[in-house]
Amino acid sequence: MATLDAYFKIKQRKSTVGQEVRGGLVTFLTMAYIVVLNPLILGFTQDVNGKFLGGGDAPNLPAIAAATALVAGILTILMGAVANFPLALATGLGINAFVARLAANYMPWEQVMGLVVLEGIIITILVLTGFRVAVFKAVPTQLKLAISVGIGLFIALIGLVDAGFVRRTQSGPVPVELGAGGSLVGWPVIVFIFGLILIAILYSTKTKGAILIGVIAATVLAVILETVFKIGPSFLGDGKVNPSGWGLNVPAIPSSFIQVPNFGLLGRFDLFGGFATAGFITAALLVFTLLITDFFDTMGTMTAIGAEAGLTDRNGNVEGADRILLVDSIAAMAGGAGGISSNTSYIESASGVGEGARTGLASIVTGIAFLLATFLSPLVALVPYEAATPALLIVGFLMMTQIKDIDWSDITIALPAFLTIILMPFTYSIAVGIGAGFVTHVLLKLATGKSKQIHPLLWASAIAFVIYFASYPINNWLS
Repeated sequence: MATLDAYFKIKQRKSTVGQEVRGGLVTFLTMAYIVVLNPLILGFTQDVNGKFLGGGDAPNLPAIAAATALVAGILTILMGAVANFPLALATGLGINAFVARLAANYMPWEQVMGLVVLEGIIITILVLTGFRVAVFKAVPTQLKLAISVGIGLFIALIGLVDAGFVRRTQSGPVPVELGAGGSLVGWPVIVFIFGLILIAILYSTKTKGAILIGVIAATVLAVILETVFKIGPSFLGDGKVNPSGWGLNVPAIPSSFIQVPNFGLLGRFDLFGGFATAGFITAALLVFTLLITDFFDTMGTMTAIGAEAGLTDRNGNVEGADRILLVDSIAAMAGGAGGISSNTSYIESASGVGEGARTGLASIVTGIAFLLATFLSPLVALVPYEAATPALLIVGFLMMTQIKDIDWSDITIALPAFLTIILMPFTYSIAVGIGAGFVTHVLLKLATGKSKQIHPLLWASAIAFVIYFASYPINNWLS
C-alpha cells in the first residue's frame, strides 16, 4: 500500500485508495455508453465501396464494441500509469461521426483509419517537440477559466439531453424543449430525477461515494421499472419512436453476462491510401480538421479536470501536462490502428473527480473496467443513460463555480470568455468554443492597441482556427 501511495501521490493529493476506486468506477459508469454507442455510429455507415466497417457486407457491431472497450481500457490505464492523472480516454464522440462521414463520402474504411493514425502521429510529434504544451501555457489564465466553465455547462447539457429531460423539437422555431412536446414523459425521466435528487442530497451531506451510490441506486430502480412495465427503447426501428422509452441502454437483466469478444478490427488501416483516393488537398484538410479537434478538445478537457481536481497552478497550468498530452496523442494513433476512430480524453472523467478521484489510480480502475467490458458487455448495457447522467449535472454545477474568478470588467477578457462559455454547449463542441475565444481575444487585443499582450503561439492558434472554421469552403474552392 505504501508503494501504491508513493507512486500515485495519493496522500499528497489528499485522497485515499477507496476514493480513487470509487472515482474510477463512477467515471466508467458515466462513459461506458461509448461501448454501445460507438458501434451504432460507425457500424451502420457504408463507405464509398458500399462496405461496412471491417470490410463486410453487413454491420459487425460486436467487433466494434469489443475494439472500443479494449483500446479505451489500455489507453486509460496508460494515462493513469504514465501521467498519474484522473482522466479516462475512449473513442471521441463527434470525431467518430466525422470519421463516419469521411468513409461514406470519400474513401474506404481502412483509408479513413489511416488518416486517423496519421493525425495521431503528427500530434504526437507536436507533443514531443514541446509545441503542444507551449500552446497550452500560452493561453491566458482567464481563458483557461472560461474553458473550464464552458465545459461545465457543456456536460450539464449532455446530461440533460441524454436523459431525455431536454429534447430536440420536431418542428417550430425553438431548437430544444422540455421532455417530449414540452412535458416530461415516461419512467426513464423519473429515474434521472431520482438519481439527481439523491446525488444532490448525498453530496450536500458530504456522504462518501455520493455519486457512485446515486448511479447504482438509479440503475437498480431502472431495472425494477423495466421488469415491471416493459418500457423498451426510445427507437423501435423503421423510423418509429417511443417517447417514453430508454435513451440507449434498456436496463433489462440479460440472459448471459459474458460475451466472447471479437477483435477482428485491430490493425486494419491504410496509412496513405486516402491521399490517392480523395486527392492530396482534400485528405490534408481532413487530417487538419481531425488535428485541430483533437488538439484543443483535449486541452480544454485537461484544463477543466485539472482545475476541478486542484491539480493546476495559479496560472491554470496542469501538473504533468506533457505526459497527459503524450498519452492522449498516442490514443489518437491507437484508435485509428484499432479501427474504431481516434481516442481522446473524456470530459465525463469530471464525474470521477467529483467523487474524489485525484490520481492516476482512478484511471487504472476505469481502464480495468473497460477491459472487463470486452467480456461483460451485456452487464455494461445494464446501466441506462438516465441512471448515469445525473452525475454530469452535479459536476457541471461544480465546474460552473469558477466563473466568479473571471474579470468581467475588461471587455477584451470578458467577451472572449463569454463566447467560449456559451458556444461549447450551443455548438456541442469544446473545440468550437475554444476557437471562438481565441479568435475574439486576438481581434479585441489588436483593436484596442494591446497586441503586445498576445502570445505568438496564440496568434498561430487563432489563425489555425480561422482555417478550421473555413475548411469547408476552402475545400470546395480548391477541389
